[in-house]
Amino acid sequence: MVELHSARTVERMRPAGAFVAEVLAELRESVRVGTNLLEIDDLVRRRVEARGAQSCYVDYHPSFGASPFGHYICTSVNDAALHGLPHDHTLADGDLLTLDLAVAVDGWVAHSAVTFGIGRTSPEDARLVRATEEALEAAIATARPGRRMGDVSAAVAAVAARFGYPVNGQFGGHGVGRTMHQEPHVPNVGEPGTGMTLRPGLVIAIEPWFMSGTDELVVDPDGWTLRSADGSRSAHSEHTVAVTRGEPLVLTRPV
Repeated sequence: MVELHSARTVERMRPAGAFVAEVLAELRESVRVGTNLLEIDDLVRRRVEARGAQSCYVDYHPSFGASPFGHYICTSVNDAALHGLPHDHTLADGDLLTLDLAVAVDGWVAHSAVTFGIGRTSPEDARLVRATEEALEAAIATARPGRRMGDVSAAVAAVAARFGYPVNGQFGGHGVGRTMHQEPHVPNVGEPGTGMTLRPGLVIAIEPWFMSGTDELVVDPDGWTLRSADGSRSAHSEHTVAVTRGEPLVLTRPV
């Protein structure tokens, strides 16, 4: 069932959005060559505990996961596209890192993801990241009352096509509220003018993610990490967005 939230409830979601944005901004500044993925996970654990928040990942065990996730953040490196399980890996110069974080504060969830280069970033990686960021902004701009979900999806796909990247339609965005994954599904491919009508109070995570060479995924032996089937690089940008009576409200936008 799709939930529509009152303006007052959306205001209650702001602290979660601000916290997620703050933690990701902190990590973007502090993570560098030589940082271990487990260090990142431990820093997030300490920040979540200090805030009195709740991780959406530690006990998360959907049908596609081999076991409960058991960590506080997704860390996807290079060809890892989604659900990267933190492990004993030290980041090297030229790595491409995606951090995907979902946290509940006072019972309300916010979800966001960023991708950035470690050390020197190749022009190809920078272009891939820019494509996801531009797709995210294009999709957010369509998140207005009276538009359709297909408009949001088509905006993502149009940017991917402009950059020449294929799009995987299996995983996309989703509703956000008291839990991390709610209805509706927010695909990254779609037809304009189709799908549900967007109404004020709808809160969704919009998350374009592109692989540079393929739209096919393979699963790591860890049962969680999804990688590009051809080993090509991946990037992912995500915000939690509320549809209002006016401009879209991006709850996870850094201050």
